[in-house]
Amino acid sequence: MYLGKEAKAEIFAKHGKNVTDTGSTEGQVALFTYRIAHLTGHLKKNKHDFSTQLSLQKLVGKRRGLLAYLFKKDIERYRAIIKALALRDIIK
Repeated sequence: MYLGKEAKAEIFAKHGKNVTDTGSTEGQVALFTYRIAHLTGHLKKNKHDFSTQLSLQKLVGKRRGLLAYLFKKDIERYRAIIKALALRDIIK
């Protein structure tokens, strides 16, 4: 796979609570963001890869759902992850 254990551990260490906490919302959003960027680059080269396009749409929906959950539960954590990953221009 394009993302090894070390790279995942680095993502979770940077954005999650710790390296072993792979279930934190911030860690999952960061991992989804990395995967979305990877798939977007792939689709720029391969415009007719429709299965990857569907996978990308599903990932974006999952990330949107996690961000909506975080927005409802803790607005400060939401703002922090949005700023850290530079996802939005305007923060609510």
